[in-house]
Amino acid sequence: MTKKKTNRKDDILSALAIMLEGKPGQRITTAKLAAEVGVSEAALYRHFPSKARMFEGLIDYTETAIFSHINTIKDQQKDTFVRIEHIVYFLLAFSEKNPGITRILSGDALVGENERLQSRIEHVFSKIESQLKQTLRERPASDGQKFEMDEGILANLLLAYIEGRMVQFVRSQFKQKPTQNFKTQWLFFNKQLVIS
Repeated sequence: MTKKKTNRKDDILSALAIMLEGKPGQRITTAKLAAEVGVSEAALYRHFPSKARMFEGLIDYTETAIFSHINTIKDQQKDTFVRIEHIVYFLLAFSEKNPGITRILSGDALVGENERLQSRIEHVFSKIESQLKQTLRERPASDGQKFEMDEGILANLLLAYIEGRMVQFVRSQFKQKPTQNFKTQWLFFNKQLVIS
């Protein structure tokens, strides 16, 4: 009977994500990560040349997961308001299910790390904002109406809401869930969008 071969890179990234779910503000060292995975630090560096590359691996995973799901939402939903609601809710739920990754997205886990990582996160949020703006711009084709306010300003407002909920989640040490009160808050947003 052969033992199933595991992908050590995935094991390392999974362990890093789990460790990031610990107390916000806590720094992860390669020594602690190696101990968690059950390998030496040298073995970690055989798979990733630096800790920054490990974080980049998690950012790559996050980016792929987020944008493939956003594309699925856009394929399945044709109404602008439903699309936006589903995208916003998905991002909040993704954050809630992945507290360690939310620490990366909020920048909490990147304090003192390579500046390049912060740029990667800015790029992810910039792409999310572009997706929101593009979806809002499709409203005339959906229902023949336009927003009174520029779609870019609306997209930025929605992104600020999403980022704010993520930061509150991390700051509350994962007690204040990003999806908490979403239905009530979305009713308010939706009213504003409909009349704008």
